[in-house]
Amino acid sequence: MKDTDIRDKEKRDRNEDPITGEPGSHPVGTGIGAAGAGAAGAAIGTAVAGPVGTAVGAVIGAVAGGYAGHAAGEAIDPTVEDAYWREHHSKQPFAKSDTSYDEYQPAYRAGYEGYATHGKKTPSFEKAEPDLRRDYESFGAKLPWEKVRDASRAAWTRVHNRNSVRVPISEEQQRSAV
Repeated sequence: MKDTDIRDKEKRDRNEDPITGEPGSHPVGTGIGAAGAGAAGAAIGTAVAGPVGTAVGAVIGAVAGGYAGHAAGEAIDPTVEDAYWREHHSKQPFAKSDTSYDEYQPAYRAGYEGYATHGKKTPSFEKAEPDLRRDYESFGAKLPWEKVRDASRAAWTRVHNRNSVRVPISEEQQRSAV
């Protein structure tokens, strides 16, 4: 592989903003958020202040919607998370030789999807755990929650820390991450 190919791949992996070069660009999420909120802002502005309100409402709505869309685009990529845990499952301290990744997959999924769903309003794993367990069970889980809880916590923490999970995750490390 040539150096330019490696640099291009690294740039794609960082998902760089095309203008600023900052990592974590989510143009689709940003665009969708901006368009939707811009239209809503225009409608509210028209109702409140007529034609001038339409223009001001559209701009304010687009900026706010773009920000919200960017944040939503940053939340998680379930495909990437699944691939990460599939590759790293066997290295986890809670992974047993008699159980496969596929048996733990619903727990990982409950953790990373659960953080995206519950993490803003419930920033600790412990507080979100009843919801995560319910999600885990709804994914057709076969293993008892008590056996896979640490896998769900690891996936939650990985997303919470923006992909910098520390394994093994002790109770003390979890408290410091929140």
